[in-house]
Amino acid sequence: MELYILFGTFSFLLLIGTPVAFCLGVSSFATIAYLGLPPVVVFQRLNSGVSVFALMAIPFFIYAGDLMVRGDIARRLVSLAEAFVGHFRGGLGQVNVLSSVMFGGVSGSAAADASAVGGLMVPQMKERGYGVDYAVNITVVSSIIALLLPPSHNMIIYSIAAGGRISIADLFTAGIIPGFLLAVALMVAAWWVAKQRGYPVQKFQGFRMMGALFVSALPGLIMVAIIFGGVRSGVFTASESSNIAVVYALIVTFFVYKTLSFSDFVEATFAAVRTTAMVLLVIGCAAAFGWLLAYTRVPSSLVVLLKSVSENPIVILLLLNIVLLMLGTFMDMSPLIVITTPIFLPVATAFGVDPVHFGVILILNLGIGLCTPPVGAVLFVGCAVGRISIWEAMKSIWPFYGAAVGVLMLVTYIPTLSLWLPSVFK
Repeated sequence: MELYILFGTFSFLLLIGTPVAFCLGVSSFATIAYLGLPPVVVFQRLNSGVSVFALMAIPFFIYAGDLMVRGDIARRLVSLAEAFVGHFRGGLGQVNVLSSVMFGGVSGSAAADASAVGGLMVPQMKERGYGVDYAVNITVVSSIIALLLPPSHNMIIYSIAAGGRISIADLFTAGIIPGFLLAVALMVAAWWVAKQRGYPVQKFQGFRMMGALFVSALPGLIMVAIIFGGVRSGVFTASESSNIAVVYALIVTFFVYKTLSFSDFVEATFAAVRTTAMVLLVIGCAAAFGWLLAYTRVPSSLVVLLKSVSENPIVILLLLNIVLLMLGTFMDMSPLIVITTPIFLPVATAFGVDPVHFGVILILNLGIGLCTPPVGAVLFVGCAVGRISIWEAMKSIWPFYGAAVGVLMLVTYIPTLSLWLPSVFK
């Protein structure tokens, strides 16, 4: 009965439009009351959920990314990407994807990527004769590359939700090859759609221009090396890396590019505080919800249920992918990571899946969910930038969506794609 109360209350509040954090908190309170446990348990779990040192990395990575967005780094990365791949068929679509790869290594946020890169690319693509739906779709789907590349704060949330026993450095490393694989798949899809629609080919800008643009964008690109290299080498932790990223972002935008005004600095600070408050409230309430799932033995019961369906890991992983894709269409990513990790990670490990590998599967699944209605946050951002309806975008998103799902299947069933690179650094 307690599970009916927990999930029933949560689902009802979600359906009537209650913010996710309150859905998690109120449903936890209702279940605690039914079980006869002290209500203070909810507050204790909420407090313990956010009182984790590694979570310090999240607000600072968010802050560093926002500073770089407002400090002109996005425009420089887009210009560099255009010099590299703009001469391919449907060149601006290719530029969009490559820009997401480079900017994702700076921001670690799909929404920030869609807003910053989309704000620059979508108007240009419309001016040069590209369909607005094509521009929005490639912007939306390519933005999830940022979730797989360091400094993805969702990887940090997954590590915390798994009990803090999974190395953040390994997770950062594990997402790199899947991230680049997704980029290649989306560039192929962009080329195919551009060829079908007869989109133009741009003139190659030359190696001299490419070199000049690389030098211009280099200070921003160095930030990626600092974050990944420092964490992977063990010179500093992910939390320390995030602080260094903020200091470096301030130095680059204030003294190197000289593009960050004081008002931009204030706006970035307040934006980072607001985003952090929302994320941590969700994480805290989800921690209470997750504790109740463990208390009511949901993970172990699910393992038994799935084993009764099949003992084949291929079938189980397919079922997990389907469930995660469906859940991703209804909830935002951060709460889903905290809620689903305690449920599905024991199931995955029971069938021999490495926790680091499952982390990449989970992040990519939920990232695709961000591009899917009815609650596709990144899809909403892209449509707002392109000023088109969600329905108009969805009618032609399928080649890009199919490329992302195809990469998800490869990552799911070829563990080496996720685990080889971390093993190199052992």
